[in-house]
Amino acid sequence: MPKRSKNHTEALKKVDRTVQYDPLNALELTVSSSYVKFDETVDVAVRLSVDPRHADQMVRGTVILPNGLGKEVKVLVFAKGEKEKEALDAGADFIADEDTIKKIQDGWFGFDKAIATPDMMGSVGKLGRILGPRGLMPNAKTGTVTFELEKAINEVKAGKIDFRVEKAGIVHVPVGKISFGAQKLAENVKAFLDKLVALKPASSKGTYLKTISISSTMGPGIKVDPLLIK
Repeated sequence: MPKRSKNHTEALKKVDRTVQYDPLNALELTVSSSYVKFDETVDVAVRLSVDPRHADQMVRGTVILPNGLGKEVKVLVFAKGEKEKEALDAGADFIADEDTIKKIQDGWFGFDKAIATPDMMGSVGKLGRILGPRGLMPNAKTGTVTFELEKAINEVKAGKIDFRVEKAGIVHVPVGKISFGAQKLAENVKAFLDKLVALKPASSKGTYLKTISISSTMGPGIKVDPLLIK
């Protein structure tokens, strides 16, 4: 086990691991516990009372974070004809052609999100095994397979995130940067949790939000009291 740095040890001392904090207090602790020189990403992990093996308990959705993610999002668009120009005018960083598809097959991933028009899904399908495991495969359910390219690109650039419950019943998402401060992070967390609660399956039994933890890239996990989520 690697030796913890003095700064990491001091950060751990600030957090009482036996306490479930109010969401804003947890975020204030997350910000004040940051000790590294780079702008850490803040993540939220939520354990749900669902069993994703059952189709009616699969929780999946999207949400636009009101304060974005604090990073430039590079968007690749699969489109042709007039839709190429529409995508570029809307701010797409890359238009995928046959050469781009070959580059991706060879290991290029210089983009954060991929969007495709429905008529391009035949070509995109060739990349399913490559893009899928990385969460980059365009999907109609998340609004990334669409002819409304301007809307889709603007949403992604503004901080739209996709989330999906994992096999263990956990949903894990980024909600911004340490530099946002606790209040803006709290607004993003609220938007995400509101959407997550709205997606509660009718078949979910017991307490839907079982545990919630907030952490930064290098910081300690801080427990949040699910009963304080409004």
